Amino acid sequence: MEATAKDDEYKVWMTDTELEELRRHAATHRDDLIIQLGGYVGLRAFEIPQIEPRHVRRTEDGEHYRLRVPEGKDTSGNGGKPRNAYLPRDVESDIHRYANAENVDRHQPLVELSERGVRDVVKRTAERAAEATGDDDYRYVSSHDLRRRFAQRLLVEKQVNPRVVMQVGGWDSFQAIEPYLNAPTPEVVNEAFEEAGLV
Repeated sequence: MEATAKDDEYKVWMTDTELEELRRHAATHRDDLIIQLGGYVGLRAFEIPQIEPRHVRRTEDGEHYRLRVPEGKDTSGNGGKPRNAYLPRDVESDIHRYANAENVDRHQPLVELSERGVRDVVKRTAERAAEATGDDDYRYVSSHDLRRRFAQRLLVEKQVNPRVVMQVGGWDSFQAIEPYLNAPTPEVVNEAFEEAGLV
């Protein structure tokens, strides 16, 4: 956890194991899907209610998926712009299962909640995780921490090209993604030196 300028508010730097633990405490399939869209696709809280089943697209090679985000955040002063987020296969399958189970029409929002509703789902899920695990750090998890996990996984742990992360995550500049670069974990440091042959 990292303190912010506000009292009792923290940036939570989660691991994938902690994200999976959070998912285990989702009350419904919908709530789990919200956690996945934030943590594995990098969607912002206000972007999640925009998503409809028709926004899932298979790439030309038939091997990958994209999720069309109709209106992202305006980080450049030119109005929110659409983007194609990378959609992992597991999340695509879950979207498909959920849409079928809930009879969600192709042109209907997958999650019929407001931005505030999405944030509340994450908070309630985090509270349940804290109670079940005894780890009070979960109580501070927000929807933005899910996006932080998405960015840090790609940038720090997987060393994905920052331009790729910017494109799929809707960031317009290197300055915009810099806050997601928390200090690398000891494992990441060890791997970097091993790969460079500097053991």
